[in-house]
Amino acid sequence: MQEIDVHALAARLAAPQPPAVVDVREEHEFAAGHVPGARNVPLSQLVDRVQEVTTLPGEVLLICESGGRSAQVTAWLGQQGYDVTNVAGGTGAWRAHGFPVDHP
Repeated sequence: MQEIDVHALAARLAAPQPPAVVDVREEHEFAAGHVPGARNVPLSQLVDRVQEVTTLPGEVLLICESGGRSAQVTAWLGQQGYDVTNVAGGTGAWRAHGFPVDHP
């Protein structure tokens, strides 16, 4: 399974072609603060909405609160042949390192 930390995420978001960031936390968690530009596809809805993730162009990074749920999704999609990367430490580590968060 491919994995990066929040510092690598910040660097990639600053690149000319930033990756798509998919936050798999539930809607209320996402609303409490998320990585700028992230889209929300909650784990509880993922099976029904998987095409929203698998059809994204370019690099796709998956994030949750601590990295556990997004790691499960990364492993599952990887087994199906999709090239996705988990963000270790998740949004909790993102906030703890002082990176900005957006609110819907």
